[in-house]
Amino acid sequence: MTGGSFNMDAKCPHNGAVNCGDCRMNALCLPMALQSDEIDRLDRIIERGRPLQKGEYIYHAGEPFRSIYAVRSGAIKGFTVNNEGVEQVTGFYLPGEIFGMDGIGHPNHINAAVSLETSAICEIPFSRMEELSIQIPSLQRHFFTLMSREITNDQQLITMLSKNSAEERIATLLTSISVRNARRKLSGTRFRLPMSRADIGNYLGLTVETVSRVFSRFQKQELLAVDKKEIEITDLERLKSLANT
Repeated sequence: MTGGSFNMDAKCPHNGAVNCGDCRMNALCLPMALQSDEIDRLDRIIERGRPLQKGEYIYHAGEPFRSIYAVRSGAIKGFTVNNEGVEQVTGFYLPGEIFGMDGIGHPNHINAAVSLETSAICEIPFSRMEELSIQIPSLQRHFFTLMSREITNDQQLITMLSKNSAEERIATLLTSISVRNARRKLSGTRFRLPMSRADIGNYLGLTVETVSRVFSRFQKQELLAVDKKEIEITDLERLKSLANT
């Protein structure tokens, strides 16, 4: 659901013709218990548009809530803007992950979502998702699990921002990305950060200067090798220990 034929998807991860059965992200998005006919029923309600370019919005805060979304390729940033016009990053979403659930229980989206790089998404109309979830119990359970994970992530962020040092916060973010990459069968120690240092600082409640200093410190401590946005975790166990994970 987060990513036609499979070979086309291998050549172009942003290919809009991919269906749920072929998508290389379906193990993350879909309940493992879904039967092929159930996957087909889900696939029929999903909308896949053209690739999004960097800086392109999926939805703005205040827009009517109609759908949830799955990242097929690229990366998405969620954020809010307060009354003074100050942005607060609320999350980063990678392939195989669901976003847009901030509108559940509200008539409108509370957050905005924007593409951090060329990305492809699956749009899932929520009303049709609700109908299908009633008919397919495993899909409903899976959706509840996704919602629970989102709530847990929010709680962990609040705890991290209230207690942890700058080093612990950045270590936590890096280990989180490491785990999420490994879940996608990608390297958990070598990856490219899709977000800017400014976005990282905003998300973690740190200044850009502090983020840069911590990255430099981690390099000196031989925890990381950093080349702009390219990251290599050279001591994952020490980084996990610092992140208290």
